[in-house]
Amino acid sequence: MNVEMDDIKINKTTEFDEQKWVYDSSVDYKGRVPLRASTGGWKASFLIIAIEFSERLSYFGIATSLIIYLTKVIHQDLKTAAKSVNYWTGVTTLMPLLGGFVADAYLGRFYTVLASTIVYLLGLVLLTMSSVVPSLKPCGNDLCEEPRQVHVVVFFFAIYLISIGTGGHKPSLESFGADQFDDDHPQEKRKKMSFFNWWSFGFCAGVLLGVTLIVYVQDHVSWAVADVILSLVMATSLIIFCVGRRFYRYRKVTESPLTTMIQVVVAAIKKRNLAYPSSPAYLHETQKSETNRRRLCHTKGLEFLDKAAIFDEAIDEKQNPWELATVTKVEELKLVINMIPIWLTTLPFGICIAQSSTFFIKQSATLNRKITRDFMIPPASMYALGAIGMIATVIVYDKILVPLLRRATGNERGISILQRIGIGMILSVASMIVAALVERKRLNIVQVKGSISMSVFWLAPQFLIVGIGDGFALVGLQEYFYDQVPDTMRSLGIAFYLSVIGAANFLSSLLITIVDHVTEKGGKSWFGKDLNSSRLDYFYYLLATITAVNLFIYVVVARSYSYKNVQSRRTADVANCYEGDDRQAMA
Repeated sequence: MNVEMDDIKINKTTEFDEQKWVYDSSVDYKGRVPLRASTGGWKASFLIIAIEFSERLSYFGIATSLIIYLTKVIHQDLKTAAKSVNYWTGVTTLMPLLGGFVADAYLGRFYTVLASTIVYLLGLVLLTMSSVVPSLKPCGNDLCEEPRQVHVVVFFFAIYLISIGTGGHKPSLESFGADQFDDDHPQEKRKKMSFFNWWSFGFCAGVLLGVTLIVYVQDHVSWAVADVILSLVMATSLIIFCVGRRFYRYRKVTESPLTTMIQVVVAAIKKRNLAYPSSPAYLHETQKSETNRRRLCHTKGLEFLDKAAIFDEAIDEKQNPWELATVTKVEELKLVINMIPIWLTTLPFGICIAQSSTFFIKQSATLNRKITRDFMIPPASMYALGAIGMIATVIVYDKILVPLLRRATGNERGISILQRIGIGMILSVASMIVAALVERKRLNIVQVKGSISMSVFWLAPQFLIVGIGDGFALVGLQEYFYDQVPDTMRSLGIAFYLSVIGAANFLSSLLITIVDHVTEKGGKSWFGKDLNSSRLDYFYYLLATITAVNLFIYVVVARSYSYKNVQSRRTADVANCYEGDDRQAMA
């Protein structure tokens, strides 16, 4: 009886201790176990979301007007300008793969964000100089046929410096924000599910201000003033980030996740001739979770890799990591391999999204943008409709749909992550069909009256549908890649999500090149010198067809996908493994 009472007291003490302190391998700014009440949670994550707002304001202030700047100031033709934007966007969204790796393996998320924000700020300052310093301006007067070569060089160097800054900023900041919540604390875990929705809200608020206020300044005041504003905003965000240092929870860098995966492959090859044990329970595993790594349960599939966890007394006495891996490390490699089909089948969705920052904006420039006699909407400001659609979707989804779906399905998220992504992909098909119909109408009007007689708000439906689709698919992709990667690869997980958009931009450029070459051989290219001599409606129909066919493949892949199988930190017995919140893939 006394023993039972002692056990109850110990359990109550442990529960109280875990309510007061955070035992998820994170530390506070002095390297101590964090106090739950004064670190992390919404207090820290809202500071981080505010920084994301500032960065997205700067990025979209540049990105959405880039095609206008390239055609009007640098005098590139439509096809070249679209490719230049796609290449820059592609590099910008693929650089996070490098930034995420550096954050997870070497610098940690906080210092990676700090360093990359400084690089980002340097790019903005250089961009400002290209518009302000007389010798770096496009030309000596307001109108010029050909920009100075030095301006072109400095301009492209500046925007690619911003790409490098974004490469470290994006994956590290978002994963750093999600790190502020403890997965094994019920209240914080539920808050973490809402974090990605509110992250997207801050993201979209920055986009909305960037494509309205900043674009208006670019269009009606000057590019130089807009660049000065963006530089000041980024400098302010850097100060805010540093001020919040004492409120954050940090993750210590332990080892390179890439090295761990290579070790598993090498160990599996060395033991390829060993027989499988009669039960997975005989595979090697540590007695408790390692720092920054929760234990994963064994799953079926990719059984060759399981051989890395077979304990052989003849060679594994010293437990060399190049000869013996734990079940958890094997399962981490399986997680990454199983993500590849999902990554590949989301690329067509990314190609559709790429059109909203290139051809959609250029379409806006050809239409009637007058609101009143004295006010005309800047072409890039139409992107605000997409941001509004995404903000509305995120709020409705988080506050209305999730509670309703949670009661209906019993899933804590409402619907599975992959189902959410699938809904967004369906909407991307719809956006391309609507865009094609509107473009065909615009071309018909051009032949009769000229496209300037057609209101720019004919483009509103395609922008809104893209925004609503992003509220499902983009937020779902963020959550999927953060949640399903190994715990030691959280920054790389966000980088994987961003790489979908980056690779899709390169594929969009490649597709434009192929379609241009093929249709030109057929008589007339779909991409002329300007929009009125092009057939974008055919291109949009092609994208809708590709994405629709790919959607069927995605459903097959998603239905066979197995979610991360995690063992609770509070459980010592491997048999008590539990599957993630999403036990079923797409039903």
